[in-house]
Formats: sequence, C-alpha cells, structure tokens
Amino acid sequence: MTVLRLKAPRTKDVSYFRRAIAEYRLSGAMYRNFLRSPFRDTKFDGIVWYSPTIFLGALVAKLKAKSFCPTYLILRDIFPDWAVDMGLLGKGFIYRYFKRIEKLQYRQADTIGVQTPSITSYFSNEHPELCARIEVLNNWLSQPAPKNCSIQVANTPLAGRHIFAYTGNIGIAQGMDILVDLVSEYRDNTDVGFIFVGRGTAVEKIRKLISARRLSNVLLFDEINPDEIPAFLDQCHVGLIALDPRHRNDNIPGKFLAYMQAGLPVLATINAGNDLEKLIKEHQVGLVITSNNLEELKDQADSLLLESARDEGLKGRCKALAKEQFSSAAAVSQIVAALSG
Repeated sequence: MTVLRLKAPRTKDVSYFRRAIAEYRLSGAMYRNFLRSPFRDTKFDGIVWYSPTIFLGALVAKLKAKSFCPTYLILRDIFPDWAVDMGLLGKGFIYRYFKRIEKLQYRQADTIGVQTPSITSYFSNEHPELCARIEVLNNWLSQPAPKNCSIQVANTPLAGRHIFAYTGNIGIAQGMDILVDLVSEYRDNTDVGFIFVGRGTAVEKIRKLISARRLSNVLLFDEINPDEIPAFLDQCHVGLIALDPRHRNDNIPGKFLAYMQAGLPVLATINAGNDLEKLIKEHQVGLVITSNNLEELKDQADSLLLESARDEGLKGRCKALAKEQFSSAAAVSQIVAALSG
C-alpha cells in the first residue's frame, strides 16, 4: 500500500472561525500539493472519502474528472444541520453557504454510506434526488495490535475502583456536563471512579467544572494514541457515551465500537430516537437513557454496576456485537462492492 500525505491547513485545536477558513481552503491546498507530488499523473480506480469535513467535494470532483472513476462518500454527520441543532449556527447566510458546500459534496458521490437507517429520512426530506445513492454502512474498528498504555490506573488515586471510562472527543456535541454531574453523585463512593480521556473544544470547561466542585473521584487525561486505547479500556469496567439531547440525527460513535471490542458494557445518555438506543437494548450490552435526566442516569449507573458484576455473559455479548456488525473487513467488502457495481 502506498500512502501520499498532502500538506493542508490546520483544522484541529483552533477557533471555529479559523477552522472554517482552514476547511474552506482544504480542497484547493490538497489539490495543489497533489499536482506537485510524484502521483500527479496517477489514474484512480475509485475514490473513497470521509465526512466530516464537508469541504472535500471540490477535490473529489477534480480527481474524479481526471480518472473517470466511481466514488464513495462515508458520511458520519449531517453538517451544518447538527450545528443548528446545537445552537452554534443560525439559518442565515453562513448556513446557506455551508448547505451549498454540502450539496456539492453529495453530488460527487456515486454512493453515500450513512451510519444508521434513520438518517435515510434526512435525505428523503432534504435531498430526495439522492435517495437511490444511499446505503447503510456500519461504523467499524479494526482489531488492535497489543500495545501498552501510558495511563496506568493502578498508579493513580483511583486504583482498585470500579472505573467508568470516557474516551474520544470532548466537545459541544457531546454534552458532557451531565457526566460531570454523575461524577458528583458518586463523590462519596470510594468503590467507583471516573476517567475521561480525549481532546476537544469543551476540555477546559470540563476541567474547570471538576476543579470548581473539587471532585477527587475523576481524572481527566489528554488524548492518547489510538493504539493505546484498548490497553486503557482493559483496565476499566464501563464505557460512557454522551450525546447532546438537541441532536436530531443519529450516529454510532467510534467510542461505542471501542467499548464493545474491549468487552465493556456502556452507560449512554443520548438524544431521543437515536438508533443507538435500539442497538444497546436489543443486544443487551448496557443501559441507556434519552431524557438527559441526572436522577435516571444515576439509577441506570447503579443498575449497571450490579449487572456487570453478576451477568457473566455481558462481556461476551459486547465482543460478539463488535465482531459481527462493526468489523473493518465487512466495511471494506461493502465499499468495494459499491465501487465495482
């Protein structure tokens, strides 16, 4: 396999304004650097790209025209609509501009793979002309290679406790304030601890909340190498998922796959109607609420502590779900079949 890395504007750990400008420049910068590379005359058999970002449509259009090849878009969120749901964006000029960029991206895709069946209703309402191109492509996670983790729970003040772990993005879309509230509910329980690992726009907010409440039963770590996450989760007992209840579209977070692969049941607080609720309940791999109610979340956390201790098949069900529905091999086969068809 040959990997070509193209220099592009920085889009991580910057303000929303700087990120928008950087993503606006993304396609142009990548294409210019592609033309300067040894692969500038390469003809592709197929093009697969991932969204977010929505700003790669122009790049794909140029590569597709050059190679006359089929294309596949892996769509993992509906932007800019989710930003409107979160109150980050109004339906003014900027929103309408982003919608044009969104449509440009969709037009380049011969097939669009979405995470859950319910997302197809968005296309039925907003882009009915694209419905024939839509298929459900489950998220995936490859089997990790064994690797040590820089976080050793046994060397922290939470050693010996039943650990609730959160890994991944810590941003507006996650609505993690309720998880800090849950930590507060357990502040006097020396058998339970919480560890948050990740990066994002809300990290400092969460750090300040923890400090202001003087919570000693939670640790907040910076993002670690993805290869270290399995070794970290092997030291934990329950995986946490939080999605802001204002979300109107579904997604299956990558952290859910990591928890399943590690055999960790999940405690989730998500938006109502999310397909993830049905998945968790059908396969009995954890507990979930859609009310964003702290008392209900605490009750479910207590129940999951008991269930994980007495249900010997819980870990096995989690691992089986990861293997059966979220393998990278299954995703590759589906994408290749679409490109070949």
